[in-house]
Amino acid sequence: MSWKKVKLAELATPKEKGIKGGPFGSKLTTKDYVDDGIPVIRGSNLNGGKYLDESEFVYVTESKFHEDLFSNVANKGDLLFTQRGTLGQVAIIPETSQYQNYVISQSQMKMTVDEDLANPSFIYYYFTSKKAVKEIENLTISSGVPHINLGLLRSFKLNLPSLQEQNEIVSVLSTYDELIQNNKRRIDLLEKSAQLLYKEWFVQLRFPGHEHAKIVDGVPEGWEKKKIKDVIMKVRKPKKVKKGDYLDKGEIPCIDQGQEFIGGYLNDNNAAIPRSDLPLVVFGDHSRTLKYVDFTFAPGADGTQLLRVKGNLFSDQYLYFLLMAVDLSNYFYARHFKFLKEKEFLLPTVSLRKLFEAQAIDVLKQIGLLRQHNQKLTRARDLLLSKLMNGDIPV
Repeated sequence: MSWKKVKLAELATPKEKGIKGGPFGSKLTTKDYVDDGIPVIRGSNLNGGKYLDESEFVYVTESKFHEDLFSNVANKGDLLFTQRGTLGQVAIIPETSQYQNYVISQSQMKMTVDEDLANPSFIYYYFTSKKAVKEIENLTISSGVPHINLGLLRSFKLNLPSLQEQNEIVSVLSTYDELIQNNKRRIDLLEKSAQLLYKEWFVQLRFPGHEHAKIVDGVPEGWEKKKIKDVIMKVRKPKKVKKGDYLDKGEIPCIDQGQEFIGGYLNDNNAAIPRSDLPLVVFGDHSRTLKYVDFTFAPGADGTQLLRVKGNLFSDQYLYFLLMAVDLSNYFYARHFKFLKEKEFLLPTVSLRKLFEAQAIDVLKQIGLLRQHNQKLTRARDLLLSKLMNGDIPV
């Protein structure tokens, strides 16, 4: 293959201005955020997947966008880069997005690719490769800048094959990503089906036999009113783990409060949760993410809470879907555990719990198998990615 060194700015349209950063200073603060309008892209929307995560947006008004933020716009098909945080954190705004315009926050940058010269997906894959991450790391160290800025991004040089070869490489790698995304969709559907069943039975009270249930003090007979703190206990972390300790590969998966189920890996057995403490529910104190984990893992960086059921009140599978039904959406950026533990819920009869648990256990088993498959696919794709970006494998 014939590859040539090209500055990233040469692949943007219009050239230098095709790569832009977020607004300066007070042009965009948390006080500007509203519940609807133009979505703001933050670091939480770049969570390791190929495409922008559109599940956790904040917004600004149309007037704010046109008055102060129009020069910080991103559109469908644009590439997004983070200035701070994880090197190689990059994503594409999907063409299927429901939004026409986005605002990039202070810690993000965007690139509009000249598609006569480069395939945006090729650039995405290039920047996620170990080779590119190492080059960026060396660039930031040599420049004395602790993060990637616009100047460094525009001047970054990448090895570029012909457009035809780029398309062929993208086709190979996209096959793996499509399989991974399909499994993620199946996981999402399985989780949602169990969540809906939990809410139908235990929140909306349309459980089997509800038509004949006797109501006592406002709840079905045999049910109890409880607070979350009455039924959970926290499990201590064996060892403090920092984000900087994460490895790309390792013996022990690291579970944190990020959107990706596995945040990284470690080789330190002293950081792993003992098998006797499993399964556990992992709660993200800031992010509010919930993860049911039944395999050996190391709890990740600050903000990861490890929860299990007190005694033998019910199963940890039941606890997972109970916590999934709790609404913590109105507390914005905060430590959420203090709000979670004060939430009230209805604890049904043992027979109803057992009936739901049987279905929950089956759903979580299927999800576990799909996640294992995705781990294998990810390892295979990453191995191939490294070889393709080095030009070791012809396409």
